[in-house]
Amino acid sequence: MLATFVTLCALSWPGAPAWAGDPPKIKEGLWAIHGESIEKPGDIVTKYDYKLCRNHAYDKAANAKLKDVDGCRTVLKDDGGGKFEAASICTVSGTTIISNGVTTYINDKLMHAETSAKYAPAFRGKTDETMTQDQQYIGDCPVGMKPGDLQTPDGMIRHNP
Repeated sequence: MLATFVTLCALSWPGAPAWAGDPPKIKEGLWAIHGESIEKPGDIVTKYDYKLCRNHAYDKAANAKLKDVDGCRTVLKDDGGGKFEAASICTVSGTTIISNGVTTYINDKLMHAETSAKYAPAFRGKTDETMTQDQQYIGDCPVGMKPGDLQTPDGMIRHNP
């Protein structure tokens, strides 16, 4: 779980830290996020969906936290045309994770990320993982949600501490 969190956050979070060129600003409000990961061996597929209330200050604070992940070294690059590339090496619980990903900002309301990661030695049996994530702006945050709060598919709201 921690290793997946590290690779997902470091490579597919919009506006990731230390870009060589800043990613475009995205709309503030409620975003629908759909993702899928495939783990090897076994081609184990995990899909997830949630909604995230965000604003520029929240994204900036989240990016600042990502910049300081212990045991990680990440190089980020602006490829032009709204594409941002990341290569990362992290060591988590004795496992080295080598990740590569691309986030494409289609416009200020839509983005797509693709990431691959290799684990050495295997992390809980996992040697490789590919992840895709699509994020889409859907409107204003509902009453009672503030930036950083998540809404699960069943409607439950998890408040950001």
